[in-house]
Amino acid sequence: MRSLPELFSNNRRWASERGKADPDFFSRLSNVQAPAHLWIGCADSRVPANEVVGLEPGELFVHRNIANVVHAADMNCHAVVQYAIDFLRVEHVIICGHYGCGGVLAALGPRVDPPLDDWLDRVRKVARRHWAPLADLGDHAAEWRRLCELNVIAQVENLSEFDVVKRAWSRNQSLVIHGWIYELEDGLLCDLAVSRSSNADDEAGGLT
Repeated sequence: MRSLPELFSNNRRWASERGKADPDFFSRLSNVQAPAHLWIGCADSRVPANEVVGLEPGELFVHRNIANVVHAADMNCHAVVQYAIDFLRVEHVIICGHYGCGGVLAALGPRVDPPLDDWLDRVRKVARRHWAPLADLGDHAAEWRRLCELNVIAQVENLSEFDVVKRAWSRNQSLVIHGWIYELEDGLLCDLAVSRSSNADDEAGGLT
């Protein structure tokens, strides 16, 4: 017996509706993909990357993990970034966090079992770097919200140090890294104004 029959039913209905609305949709999609954007976001089920930015399948290359962390030692993330830049030639990498992030909240709390605990250390490192201004907020909810922003900004910095990114910039490949955050309560994106197009070209220093 097929497991999760409701999902297969949903799939058949979706495929039928897409085919009726656009008869060439799947034939186009089966050809080579050529997205202009790479989205690095949180694995949170409430943040559907394509829908948030209104792009169709094939228009957004996506990598997601707990708390939208970018780390050179993460071979999965590193391989996705390399493929996106060197082979797909994306022009924009969007690192998008979101308010109410459970991974960021967990990083503010007690230790948990590995491997999640090891992963959250990357977010804890950001919290330690900004412990004084975070503590000055005097409110746990505000601290959580601000750390969601600071975590995105830190990941933009991390990605800017990837060798594959530096090589792209050195050959004058068009590539911009953006730091955004998504508000669950109204569905709107906010640009944190930390975009980078070269190691020495920061558009802004982030939210204060």
